[in-house]
Amino acid sequence: MKKLLLLCFAIIMVMSVEAQCSICTKTASQLGEGPARGLNAGIVYLMLTPFALMGVIGYRWWKRERQVNSNQ
Repeated sequence: MKKLLLLCFAIIMVMSVEAQCSICTKTASQLGEGPARGLNAGIVYLMLTPFALMGVIGYRWWKRERQVNSNQ
C-alpha cells in the first residue's frame, strides 16, 4: 500500500513536464503563452489516461492473485 501511495505521489509531482513534440512546440510558440500551456496540459492529460487505466487493471490483477494465493 505504501508503494502505491508513493507511486501516486510521484505521478502527481511530475505534472509540470513538457510533453510537446517539436512540431507542437513550433505551433504553440506561434500561438502564444496561454494556448501553449493549454496544448501541453491536453497532451499530458491524454498521456496519463492510459497509464491510469493500466494501473487500475494491474492493481485489480495483483489483488486477485493475492487472494488466490492466500486460499491455497
